[in-house]
Amino acid sequence: MHVSIAPDTIVGPVRLVVADLDRVSDFYENTIGLRAVDRSNGVVRLGAEAGGPPVVELVGRPDAPARPPGSTGLFHLAVLVPSRPELARSLQRVAAAGWRFTGASDHLVSEALYLNDPEGNGIEVYRDRRREEWRHVNGEIEMATIPLDLEGLMSELPPDGDADGGVPAGTRIGHVHLQVAELASAEDFYAGTVGFDVTVRSYPGALFASAGGYHHHIGMNTWNSAGGSPPPPGSRGLDWFEVVLPGPGELARETERLEAGGACVEQNDDPAGVLATDPSGNRLLLTSRS
Repeated sequence: MHVSIAPDTIVGPVRLVVADLDRVSDFYENTIGLRAVDRSNGVVRLGAEAGGPPVVELVGRPDAPARPPGSTGLFHLAVLVPSRPELARSLQRVAAAGWRFTGASDHLVSEALYLNDPEGNGIEVYRDRRREEWRHVNGEIEMATIPLDLEGLMSELPPDGDADGGVPAGTRIGHVHLQVAELASAEDFYAGTVGFDVTVRSYPGALFASAGGYHHHIGMNTWNSAGGSPPPPGSRGLDWFEVVLPGPGELARETERLEAGGACVEQNDDPAGVLATDPSGNRLLLTSRS
């Protein structure tokens, strides 16, 4: 019987291993609009506001090899901004930095901009439509990929559109999208063991799952990674992404579920939590709100 993860579970920071820490951290500050909230021990943590929680964490390892083509890992991390005008600001900010987009899509539940960081990690910057605007078809949340109305988006730019103080408070990771070797084992892990609810399974080559009725906290696809293997340990790219549970009791229950399901789990000290590895070698760090 499927037992769902706590409905107010969210995705927290995404930690990446990068070779050129200065260049990549500069990109996340000046092109994405995050701020460095902490720099220590070879790790740069970037968030929406000084003293606030991190959104992206970068671990500098100059000798880290690139992730081999066709391997599993991060497809993209998704930065959720709180409004359509703020998405317009993001569009303007990236363009002003001279960075190229890889796509811009209307997903019915959201509007999204796509680009890659200097080391090829995929990024989505998006805003959600209101939940009452989401439609359900045949028991699934209806999602699609259609061209984004860029002119309409830019018409939302506030009068002080040239003023750029970076992304606003409340900006956070909304979801992560993973490259997996196969969907069946990914579903067994994220839905069967961890407890996310599958929201969309009809999208070709992909699967989406969430907590609490969100359109997705976890995306999985095999578009470039079907039958692939994890990259060598220490490679550039995804180190882990954080899944934040509402309290220590939920964390203890999730740990028991992972261990009972035969998952590889280990304790993590900073931040305190439990690291687990999915069948495709992607790591998630489960933590709880204080």
